[in-house]
Amino acid sequence: MPKNKMVPVILCLLLIFGSLPALEIAKADNGRLTITATSLNVRQGPGLSYPVAGSVKKGEKYSIIKQEGDWIQINLDGNKKGWVAEWFTEMQANVQPAVTQIPRSTPGSVTANGLRVRKGPGTEFQVIGSLNSGQAVEIVNSNNKWTEVRTSAMQGWVAKEFIITVQDSKETGTPVNNGNSITKSVVTADSLNVREKPSTNAKTIGSLKRGAEVSVFSQSNGWAEITYSGKKAWVSDQFLKVNKNTPSDKKQPYSPASQYSGTVTASQLYVRNRNALDGKVIGTITQGQSFQIIEEVNNWVKIEYKPGKTGWAAGWFFEKTKNGPVISPNQPVKNSSVNILHDGTNIRKGPSTGSAVVSRANQGDAFEVISVKNDWYEISLRNGTTGFVAGWIVSIQGNSGQIEKPGAEMHTKNRTIVIDPGHGGRDNGTTGVRGTLEKSLTLKTAQLVYDKLKASGTNVIMTRNNDSYISLGSRVSTAHYQNADAFISLHFDSTNDRSVRGMTTYYYNSNQKPLGEQIHSSVISKTMLKDRGTRFGDYHVLRENRQNAILVELGYLSNPAEEMLVSTSQYQQAVANGIFDGLARYFKNNN
Repeated sequence: MPKNKMVPVILCLLLIFGSLPALEIAKADNGRLTITATSLNVRQGPGLSYPVAGSVKKGEKYSIIKQEGDWIQINLDGNKKGWVAEWFTEMQANVQPAVTQIPRSTPGSVTANGLRVRKGPGTEFQVIGSLNSGQAVEIVNSNNKWTEVRTSAMQGWVAKEFIITVQDSKETGTPVNNGNSITKSVVTADSLNVREKPSTNAKTIGSLKRGAEVSVFSQSNGWAEITYSGKKAWVSDQFLKVNKNTPSDKKQPYSPASQYSGTVTASQLYVRNRNALDGKVIGTITQGQSFQIIEEVNNWVKIEYKPGKTGWAAGWFFEKTKNGPVISPNQPVKNSSVNILHDGTNIRKGPSTGSAVVSRANQGDAFEVISVKNDWYEISLRNGTTGFVAGWIVSIQGNSGQIEKPGAEMHTKNRTIVIDPGHGGRDNGTTGVRGTLEKSLTLKTAQLVYDKLKASGTNVIMTRNNDSYISLGSRVSTAHYQNADAFISLHFDSTNDRSVRGMTTYYYNSNQKPLGEQIHSSVISKTMLKDRGTRFGDYHVLRENRQNAILVELGYLSNPAEEMLVSTSQYQQAVANGIFDGLARYFKNNN
């Protein structure tokens, strides 16, 4: 072809391909998937809490847009999009992460004190630690609202708005922490062991004397990360006190008077002249006594144990409750704002669920509070008008108190529940098709149930907290010794037929049946697992148990699809919510 004729052709091709949306190229890169479930719900967002937008059938193939956690966004007919659970699909190509513009392993820094670190990207995931302002992190992943970060102590997800990246730093002029210490602390013990890892089982590599000053890089689960002989090391943070001569002391969180009170849970507890075990004993307090908490530092609380006399006591022997300022109806509020916790939150015309919806807000949105009317916050909207949002579904910052609406927790509070993670130690239980160990899965699920109940004021005991072997007799004895109101043994099932799936709950005598039925129906409603019913089971932990006891089989590890499902954090959280709600319903009906 002559050169003068090729030029227009090339220009046309450039115009055609240059006008194609970038998304179409991304679709090709992300590949396709095949539906493996008989009928699978398509949801409006990446989670079971989102509304169902339609359904797809087994064998159908769809283009992948992106992935967030265990959920994949796909292209449906026309321009429609939706989300499906990954564990019911089979992908033909690697799915690119749901994120984004932040490259992996990007250095970053925290911009808020007490920033919660969670197991997954959402408030429904378990809190595994916290970070402080200025702390250096490594950014691993990110989506539109959450960022996955890593420190030497932990890896998890935090709210994206409180992390600053290198790119952010260049744009705003805010420096990114280069890993320097965030606090200076002084050793309060005569001799403090320094360990290789944050565990009492870790090797001791040295010790620090009273008064020694250390730089603390991070804190997690009672341990502080320091530098020792030029290497990273760990010490128990309960024997450290922030050096008050450094500005970093201002970063230490504390609980001001009238905000929290605490009830003693130990039979007898010493009050000391300072917040350390080697502090001088200046008094004693006993179980059931309640005190205003004046200050809290490193798991120690300062209280007025006698009129005019203050001292320190170990905070882990207190059950804390938030008092908050008293809110009167129609109270005007200054310098306060609410943060929306859930997408699609209704903003109403008046302070009632029967009032018309005037707007909707999404997680992370913030509004100025004008007044408090009953259990509702009156807020200023962006269009210049006002509206009302229910106080118990938002978080509050500023002078106004947090509104708490009594819920299921009122029925489980002060009850004693024993959670029994099945198997452990040399007893693996069953092993899934993909290698999942039952003993590991029961412990993970039990820990979520424990956290959910503990947060509601329930007295919770676990028969095991780690990978250890506990005899069946000992498990039952725990229920008897604690005089448990309920004993719940968690298991996962298995059979030679890989198509069998679903959840089954067992009881031994008729007195145990109502508890089993309430928890079973509640968990089924939360997980949507196949319902195999509540039935009689001749198991030692039920037969020999004088307390109200049930055994729950939470799915089949022998079914490949179900093994993937029950291993997800979303499923385990749904189980925890279901058990909590089932217990609340049972106690409500049997008071």
